[in-house]
Amino acid sequence: MTPDEVKTKLIAMQDDPTMVTKSMYSPNATEYPDGQFPFVEIHLAYLRKNKLVNPAQYISNLAIMITKR
Repeated sequence: MTPDEVKTKLIAMQDDPTMVTKSMYSPNATEYPDGQFPFVEIHLAYLRKNKLVNPAQYISNLAIMITKR
């Protein structure tokens, strides 16, 4: 899975109203309004930092965890 495919899937998850996607506050997030890291950037940063994580598996598990029931 390419980085562009990962970003596209994360954006689709963020735009899906059946999923709970929240931004996170970070004092280092100066380029974002109110210091909030967007949902997509949080997970892209995690995948960049943890190279051994399979992106397809990560996104699949993430979708299960954030789906509203």
